[in-house]
Order: sequence, then C-alpha cells, then structure tokens
Amino acid sequence: MKGIDLLVKKSRELKASGMNDKEIARELHLSVGTVVWLLTRDVKVESPPTDVKIGWRSIGVYGHRISYLSTILSDIILEECMNRKMEVDTIVGLAINGIPLASYISEELELELSIYRPPQEESGKGALSSNFADVDGKSIVIVDDFIGSGETMRSAVTNLKEHGAKPALILTIVNKTDKTEIQGVPVRSLIRARSIGIEE
Repeated sequence: MKGIDLLVKKSRELKASGMNDKEIARELHLSVGTVVWLLTRDVKVESPPTDVKIGWRSIGVYGHRISYLSTILSDIILEECMNRKMEVDTIVGLAINGIPLASYISEELELELSIYRPPQEESGKGALSSNFADVDGKSIVIVDDFIGSGETMRSAVTNLKEHGAKPALILTIVNKTDKTEIQGVPVRSLIRARSIGIEE
C-alpha cells in the first residue's frame, strides 16, 4: 500500500473506533483539513491539502529516547530563561504526546509538573488534571510534540491564562507553521517543517 492509502486506512479505523476528526488529526499528527480529506477521499475529487505528517515513533517506543530528547528541550528552556531573564515554576504537558516530554523536563529541571487536556470540540474548554500541580500564579512552559495549525496551542494558552497561569514559553519537537509566538507567548521548537510554495 502507498503511504496515502495507509493514512486513509488508519484514519477510517480511528473514525470507526469513535474518534472525532480533531482527535484523529492529533493522533496522526496531521491537520484537521487533511484528516477530512483522507476520510472523504473516495467522495470528493480535489487535491489534498498541503500538509506534513510528523511521526516520532522511533523516539516514542523507548523511555530513554524520550528522556534524551527532553534533555535537549530542557536546555532550550534554560537558554530562554537566561536570554530573557525569566524564571519558570511549572512545566505543563499537553495530553497526550506532551505528557512524557513534560514529565522528563520537569524531572531534569526540578520543576513542578502539570497536565492539560485540550478540548475535543471547537467550543469546548480544556481541563487541568487535579492529580498534578496547579498553575495559578505560576510562570509556565507549555510542552507538546508538535504545532499543526496552532489552534490547539492557542486554545491551551487562553484556557491556562483563565486558570491564572502566566505562559512564558511554548516548546515543541516540531513546529509546522511559521509562527514564532502564539497569543504573545514565544514558540521554540527543535524542528520547523513548513511547506514552501514553488513558483513555476
């Protein structure tokens, strides 16, 4: 099977399991528009949206590899703290893929750990897990695996501010946009993966 056929198959399996388009997009590291196109591929006759699929399974299958990657992300946080003369209290991991990264970063930097679950519906609110640190009045770093359109992160920043947090930095493995800030919060990532239009 071609790569696109595998994505179509996986998208349909996830849809059949009860996931909505946004959940499928997060699971497959694609935009919601791309997921909609994959799910309706045999129905609509149009070109696929421009997107880049991000897969980091080679890292994610072993805890020590996530730890190594988190050490690099921790170093970026320290760099930002030094350059911007700021202090950070809490590392906030966005569910699901930001949680292991945030856990290791929290351990490495000896900072509090908080877990945030983004809303699954456009109009919904995200939630902080009560089993982890509160963010009220704290300077936080928000950690996730990637930024797609930026909507999930924008919502997270807004919701976390409503909980009294002071977002100081957004940190991801991959940024699929040209954004260097979201809602006034600086964005740092290990990799930027953007489509570039080619003029003919």
